[in-house]
Amino acid sequence: MCKDLAMHRVVVLALDRVYPFELGIPARIFGAARGPDGEQLYEVVTCSLDGGPVATSADFAIVVEHGIEALATADTLVIAPFTWEPPDEDVPVAPADVFDALRPGTRVVSICTAAVLLAAAGLLDGRPATTHWWEAERCQQLFPKVNWDADVLFVDDGDVLTSAGVAAGVDLCVHIVRRDHGSAVANRAARHCVVPPWRDGGQAQYIERPVPGPSTATTAATRAWALRLLDRPLPLTELAGHARMSVRTFSRRFRQEVGMSPGDWLIRQRVELARHLLEDSDLPMDQIARRAGFGTAASLRQHLHTAIGVSPLAYRRTFRAADDPAG
Repeated sequence: MCKDLAMHRVVVLALDRVYPFELGIPARIFGAARGPDGEQLYEVVTCSLDGGPVATSADFAIVVEHGIEALATADTLVIAPFTWEPPDEDVPVAPADVFDALRPGTRVVSICTAAVLLAAAGLLDGRPATTHWWEAERCQQLFPKVNWDADVLFVDDGDVLTSAGVAAGVDLCVHIVRRDHGSAVANRAARHCVVPPWRDGGQAQYIERPVPGPSTATTAATRAWALRLLDRPLPLTELAGHARMSVRTFSRRFRQEVGMSPGDWLIRQRVELARHLLEDSDLPMDQIARRAGFGTAASLRQHLHTAIGVSPLAYRRTFRAADDPAG
């Protein structure tokens, strides 16, 4: 989380043949993040290596106002993705002074194909990361020291974060706002940008598969039903029964549609509900645990620590401090 509510500078690096849509994501999402009095929480600037025009993957170029000197002012660096066409092209390598210019503690973020720059620089060695599912197998071959995960929308590994392709950059930026300032700020920013504050599942749901016929049943209605009942046990047999499928068929279809098992999905939804209650209510831990479907405060503590690495009390203190103007 950001140490305080002072303006946080996000520097977005545009490289040759940048994808215009993804380049604009950080400014749109971070620009929509506002504090309790409507104050802007992030300053977003865009730079190129030389401060000159940058060719895009489309039929136009862009002009930016800053050169590589802007990197030294970054609290967070976001590297926008670009066209890369292996095997005809060599692995892109960022100039050494890109990462050398960063201050210690600068958060580094890549969207889509920009992860190859981080991998080539060794920043992802031994760490989890993701990229567009189309590039994941090739990246695994080129950078075997990286723990590539092609099934997720983004990976948060603390000071280094990576996202999958295209719109997953939106998911990652909203997640960063949530991590920095809590769910309420992130949800407002998402609503302002007319994007979901959280998307279920991962890339698995977007990988090419045969299109189901119009009469094929889905698990969407059961997922919506389950979200209203997170405070009580929801065994797999009951979920499958609601969907009018066998347990085996339901489990298979659920994973195809969402990218994870029903059990993992339920835990994720319960963790998100618990986080919201910790941030926005004064309920004691045992009540939050019951409302989120964890049953006991001990179970809540275990699941929250597994998901985000902190205890419920520490999480609540963090976001209450962020909401305290004198904190």
